[in-house]
Amino acid sequence: SRAGSSRVAGLIHVACVCAGHNASRDVVTLVKSILFHRRNPLHFHFITDAVANQILSSLFQSWMVPSVQVSFYDADELKSEVSWIPNKHYSGIYGLMKLTLTKALPSDLTKVIVLDTDITFATDIAELWAIFRKFTDKQVIGLVENQSDWYLGNLWKNHKPWPALGRGFNTGVILLYLERLRRIGWEQMWRLTAERELMSMLSTSLADQDIFNAFIKQNPVLVHQLPCFWNVQLSDHTRSEQCYTEVSDLKVIHWNSPKKLRVKNKHVEFFRNLYLTFLEYDGNLLRRELFGCPSAISPGIEILQGALEELDEDDQCYDFRRERITVHRVHLYFLQYEYTPAGDDTDVTLVAQLSMDRLQMLEAICKHWEGPISLSLYMSDAEAQQFLRYAQASEVLKNRKNVGYHIVYKEGQFYPVNLVRNVALRNANTPYVFLADVDFLPMYGLYDYLRKSVVQLDMANTKKALVVPAFETLRYRLSFPKSKAELLSMLDMGTLYTFRYHVWTKGHAPTNYAKWRTATTPYKVEWEADFEPYVVVKRDCPEYDQRFVGFGWNKVSHIMELDAQEYDLMVLPNAFMIHMPHAPSFDISKFRSSPGYRYCLQTLKEEFHQDLSRKYGAAALKYLTAQRNI
Repeated sequence: SRAGSSRVAGLIHVACVCAGHNASRDVVTLVKSILFHRRNPLHFHFITDAVANQILSSLFQSWMVPSVQVSFYDADELKSEVSWIPNKHYSGIYGLMKLTLTKALPSDLTKVIVLDTDITFATDIAELWAIFRKFTDKQVIGLVENQSDWYLGNLWKNHKPWPALGRGFNTGVILLYLERLRRIGWEQMWRLTAERELMSMLSTSLADQDIFNAFIKQNPVLVHQLPCFWNVQLSDHTRSEQCYTEVSDLKVIHWNSPKKLRVKNKHVEFFRNLYLTFLEYDGNLLRRELFGCPSAISPGIEILQGALEELDEDDQCYDFRRERITVHRVHLYFLQYEYTPAGDDTDVTLVAQLSMDRLQMLEAICKHWEGPISLSLYMSDAEAQQFLRYAQASEVLKNRKNVGYHIVYKEGQFYPVNLVRNVALRNANTPYVFLADVDFLPMYGLYDYLRKSVVQLDMANTKKALVVPAFETLRYRLSFPKSKAELLSMLDMGTLYTFRYHVWTKGHAPTNYAKWRTATTPYKVEWEADFEPYVVVKRDCPEYDQRFVGFGWNKVSHIMELDAQEYDLMVLPNAFMIHMPHAPSFDISKFRSSPGYRYCLQTLKEEFHQDLSRKYGAAALKYLTAQRNI
């Protein structure tokens, strides 16, 4: 996407340095605020570390916003340009990367707006882009004056800031005339400035801002001062209130303080509301086309439109078929995630999906399972923010860095349960996965037991699915069994039941609970119709079939496919998991009350069987016969 990017009429270029999980979350709010007000095609240029690259590339790919191009540049390749500069600012080495943009960005790019991730737009970014036309021939950089007294050096005793012109300038919003900067030898100029000042200053305090300011003090003719409402700074020592008299003047708000929303400013309520508007705004609404702006349609959007046109709108199950081709926006690793799989190739990730109404299960699962977890959360933008606040306030969750939380944003009327499961499955990064559900608590010690079983059953060289027997309790406050013996006595007492014993015996009957009671070694069971056990398999197992949405057959179809691929189903003798009680989900109640829903599920089942027969030939006939015998 680099080539010829500056040729599109009215195209505006925006660059951002973005590293890590938190900045990747912040930058989405900035992007939403820009998209909301814009009338022009946009090209975003992100200088990212590996984490932000993975998160943002999948986000933009799944967001599919028309007239938006995105390019990524590897921050690691630029580190050597700035790593020699000691920096005390909380942004670390990434806080210096903006100095390298003439080198990092394509050489044919003439102008770019550079933004920090903690910026919110209250107007169309095209107004800011238009200011390039006001530059004199000599001016190469546009900046807003710093609104704190930092560079005046009077904030505290012996405070010695870097040199600056008057109050200095803030680099949260920059107009960079790249073509002219290259012409005047910017790269060499900022280096010489930094080397000279570091002899006495020893390190930067405000990262790139110190170097930009020292450079401008030496070369004042090169700067174009932007009106202060293009960067209203809300930091600890700010005097931004002098900058605007009317709310309508506000164009860009900059939360440039680690304290962010807790800043003391008498208009902070207004600013906070503006920020929260975009934080919780439904990003799907920003997929709208730009009027009067013929833009090249991205291949993804073209494929989607083709698939939509092939659907028959009079089909009774049109909504189900449409759901199958809906592309949901996905934000991977929504929270801090750090995990390296164990080196012995036995590591297992618990994989599950949930929505807002099951959030309270997370802490309990984390207490029962100390291994890595990959979770997909089906949520709206506003719910994702509620979840974020919940996770940051929870002692249990905030101390766990080996849980990957992936947000799949809500769209359409169904719960696309298998699509959501697949997001969690694809983003597990261990050789094995335990395909679970969020309303089950694994037995204590299951993580270690599964890793031993992987070795014992030679999973690396065989096609096996290890079944973890499922039980349930109807009691909200359960004294959780510490061993198989304890579980069996609770089963006899009627405190526990085999899972779905009252409702849907078929789903787990083939596990053969009678045999399990006395089993001491793993035993093989045969597939039967409607079997839906919870299993441990290699990570490269087949994905879930995404035609099944809402309630019904979503796991059954997956186990059927494992059987069609000749996986052996092995029941583990000393493993168990217990289903905890909760109110029925919305989709189950819809299923129970709607004949149309049931009719379409039946149609999808039949089509699934036909697809299996096509894929696996005669071997798949048994599934059809089993289905007809029910």
